[in-house]
Amino acid sequence: MKRALISDIHGNLEALQAVMADIDAIGVDEIYCLGDIIGYGPNPCECLDLVMRRCKQTILGNHDQAALFDPDGFNPMALRAIYWTRDQLDAGNGSQSQVNARWDFLGELPRFLNEEPYRFVHGSPRDPTNEYVFPEYVYDTRKMEILFGKIDQYCFMGHTHLPGVFTTTCEFISPEECDNTYSLGSAKLLINVGSVGQPRDENNRSCYVILDTDANTITYRRVEYDIEATATKIYNEPDLDNALGDRLKRGH
Repeated sequence: MKRALISDIHGNLEALQAVMADIDAIGVDEIYCLGDIIGYGPNPCECLDLVMRRCKQTILGNHDQAALFDPDGFNPMALRAIYWTRDQLDAGNGSQSQVNARWDFLGELPRFLNEEPYRFVHGSPRDPTNEYVFPEYVYDTRKMEILFGKIDQYCFMGHTHLPGVFTTTCEFISPEECDNTYSLGSAKLLINVGSVGQPRDENNRSCYVILDTDANTITYRRVEYDIEATATKIYNEPDLDNALGDRLKRGH
């Protein structure tokens, strides 16, 4: 079985559509979304509709949660985007039933999924929604021991927008360092699938992962999309900071 793992779409419809086209072209059995469908980007409603339609499973991200409840720990730029996103979801595209369906979908999202040997979270094994696991954490041996102690085998996550594989020997292996494909063996792994809608690894192409359960491999995919179109939408919206469009172009 081939399963596409996408995360951190952040209201970027052009990126999500490009990734979905890539998924369709290579032939994938099912799609899992690891959260943050909304926040930052200019098309929250359209991205929600597409995820609701296409993804077999979806996990709650911290920006998804912030749209539902009082936001906590967000910088001013992200907070403004969250409040704007709430307004967009309330105003909604489509009928009142569609508006309600989006809110209901967000409100029912699980914080994690366990499907042995796989665990799916947005943030980390310890805090599925909010904890970041950055590449530099490999230098904190105790922190990594605690995180690996929370999983049985493989944990897939997003949140940092930085794709790569964490090993129990405190290595972080970027997609470039493994030629975009990594074999899953007997050792525990933490695997960040990267970001569809706001890459931050200095590569501005959308990133996602194909999990091949037969070959027991993961493959990172990078997909080009119309960055200018998304950035222009952001620039034209007064409540979204221009920096959100600029960072799409830079990829960090």
